[in-house]
Amino acid sequence: MRRRTFLELSLLASGSSLLPRGLMASAPGSSAQLTIHPHAAGNRIGPAFTGLSYETAELQNPDFFSGKNQELVGLIKRLGSSGVLRLGGGTSAYSYWTPGPVAAQAAQWHESIDADTGKHAEPPRKITPLAIRNLRDFLDATGWQLIYGLNMGTGSAAAAADEAAYVTAVIGPKLIGFQLCNEPDLFSMSGVRQPTYNFDQFAQEWQSFYEVISSRVRGARLGGPDTAAHNEWLASFAKKFAGDIAFISQHYYAEGPPADPSMNIDRLMKPDPKLIEQLAVMKQVASEEKLPFRLAETNSCYGIGKPGVSNTLASALWGADLMYQLAAAGGEGINFHTGGNGWYTPIGGSLEKGFSAQPIYHGMLLFEQAGAGNLVDIQLERPVDAPLLTAYAIRGEKGTLKTVVFNKNSRQTVELTIDPGRRSSRASLLRLSAPSIESTEGITLGSSAVEANGDWNGNQEAIQSVHGRYVISMPAASAMLVTFH
Repeated sequence: MRRRTFLELSLLASGSSLLPRGLMASAPGSSAQLTIHPHAAGNRIGPAFTGLSYETAELQNPDFFSGKNQELVGLIKRLGSSGVLRLGGGTSAYSYWTPGPVAAQAAQWHESIDADTGKHAEPPRKITPLAIRNLRDFLDATGWQLIYGLNMGTGSAAAAADEAAYVTAVIGPKLIGFQLCNEPDLFSMSGVRQPTYNFDQFAQEWQSFYEVISSRVRGARLGGPDTAAHNEWLASFAKKFAGDIAFISQHYYAEGPPADPSMNIDRLMKPDPKLIEQLAVMKQVASEEKLPFRLAETNSCYGIGKPGVSNTLASALWGADLMYQLAAAGGEGINFHTGGNGWYTPIGGSLEKGFSAQPIYHGMLLFEQAGAGNLVDIQLERPVDAPLLTAYAIRGEKGTLKTVVFNKNSRQTVELTIDPGRRSSRASLLRLSAPSIESTEGITLGSSAVEANGDWNGNQEAIQSVHGRYVISMPAASAMLVTFH
C-alpha cells in the first residue's frame, strides 16, 4: 500500500490524502481501500471554520445584511450555526463611511453586487450607521461572526478610525477583527496606486492606519495582509507586524482568467501546485509567528468565475475538498467569495428577485454535515485508473467517527472498501451527486435540494458492515459522507 500525506509535501496534514497526478479515466469500475486510524488525531476543525466573503459595497443597501432578509439568513444558517462573514473585496477601496444623513440614497440601491473584477475603479458607495446596525441584527440572526474591511485604498486613516469605532461599538463580540485593504499586492495593477508600489510602501501605510485606529479604538484587532497570493508579502507582513495583528490572511483562486480555454473542469479537479505551495508557506509563517491563518477570499476562477466550470457540480466537489485541504494544513477557516449572480457564487440572487443555493453551496453543506472535530489519520489505496479520489476522516467532539470521500473522476466509478479502525456494525451514508460533473442543475445532497430559505431534508442511506468493513459504490463525479455508529 502506498501512503502519501501532506506532510510529505510540506503540508503536514494528518487526516488527509493527497492525490497523485493523472488524467480523467474512462474505464468503468475500479476498487479502492480506505483504512481509518481513529486514534491518530491531527488538526482540529472548529465550528466556525466555514465562511462567506461579500463585497463591502453590499452595505450600500442597509436592507441586504439585515435580520429581515430571511431568505439569506436561512441559507447562511444552513451552512452552520456559527461561521464567519467577511466584508471586503475590490469595492472596499471605493466604499466610504458616511455617518450623517444621506439624502436620496435609496434611489441608488439596486441589484446585489457581483464580485469586483479589479479591472476598473468602482463607483463610490456610502456606508451608513443604519447599515451597521442592521448588520448586527443579521449576525445575531445567523449566529455568525464578522471580519470587516476598511478602506485603505482611497480612504483616510481618520475616516477608517471613525468607522472602526462605530463598527466595534455596534458589532461588539461578533467582531473578529478588521482588514485594512483588499489585495494590496495588486494595487499597482488596479490603478489604486502607482506602478512602482511595493511592500515597503504598503507596510508604511498600513502602520500609519493602524496607529490612528488603535489610538481611537482601544484593543482593536486587525489582520492581514489579505494579499492576492504573493507569499513574500505575507511572510514580510507577518514578521513585521506579528505583535500587532490577530491573524494572517491570504486569497486563493484555483483558475483564471476565465477567457483562457485551459481553465476547465479537468484542470480544476487536479491537484494545484500553487495551492500546495501557498498552504505550505502560510502554515510555516503562522507557526513561526504563532498566528492563526485563513483563506479570507477564495473561489474556483477569478473574475466572478467561468460558466461551465464554476457553476457546475465540479465546483461543489472542488470547494468541499479545498476546505479539507486547508483544515489539514492547519488553517483556521475559509471564506468563499459570493454575491450577486456571479458564476461562482455559493448564494445567488438579490433582495428584489430572491436567493438560491448554487452548486458550490452543496459542497459547503456537505462539509457542514460532517461537522467540527479533529482530523484523524487515514490510508487510501487508490486504483491507478481513478487517481482523482480523496478522503478525509473526522472524529467529532462527541467521539463520532466520520469520513468524507470525493470521487473527482468524471467517468470512473469506484467500489470503496472502508475499514473504520474500530468496532462498527452499521453506518449511514449521505451522497452529493448530480447527473454529471458538468451539471449546473439537479445537484442534490442526500437526494434533496436546498430551498430558497435554507430548508433541506437530506436522506441518509443505512449500510451494514461485513466483518467490520463497508463496501460502497461511488459513482463518477460524486462525494459522500459516511457516519459510523
